[in-house]
Amino acid sequence: MMASNGKESCGINGDMSSTSFKGNGEVFANKSHSVRVNGAAAAADSCQSKSLNGDVKKRTERFTFSGEPTVEDIRRMQAEFTDERDWNQFHQPRNLLLAMVGEVGEVAELFQWRGEVTEGLPDWTESEREHLAHELSDVMIYLVELAEKCHVDLPQAVLRKMALNRQKYPASKVHGSAKKYTEYKD
Repeated sequence: MMASNGKESCGINGDMSSTSFKGNGEVFANKSHSVRVNGAAAAADSCQSKSLNGDVKKRTERFTFSGEPTVEDIRRMQAEFTDERDWNQFHQPRNLLLAMVGEVGEVAELFQWRGEVTEGLPDWTESEREHLAHELSDVMIYLVELAEKCHVDLPQAVLRKMALNRQKYPASKVHGSAKKYTEYKD
């Protein structure tokens, strides 16, 4: 979960990439919260943005995660699980990385041969969504444990990486483009 600096924001759980303080000339309002669980709709974030020239754009609704468990909660639960089984001897960085890659392969297998899949997975059964939730959970558990074993404070690393990404991909330069940052001209 990302921390907010107390300013009003609009996006995914306080994602500050779309707020006016980063200097892109947009002001956001009308934040509303709602939840989707395994693709079941309740409601979602909805934002309007107003550019300096007065154009108003409606942003699409966004899925939001629940506030708990936190990344630290997940780390603690997995550490307890591993300790209870005396598995730390096996859970070293290389092994955790390989296990995580295997789990990513299991996620990929769920999407294999389906062609493009629509956001929210409307054509998937509840059983398929739950299977995906299990496999994504395995990936996250291994990722968090790998970060722990490598002494990487993952939430703080994410904040630093997002700041770097904002520098590499300024919205004013890359809006609507999928080019790599090295392909943009100053």
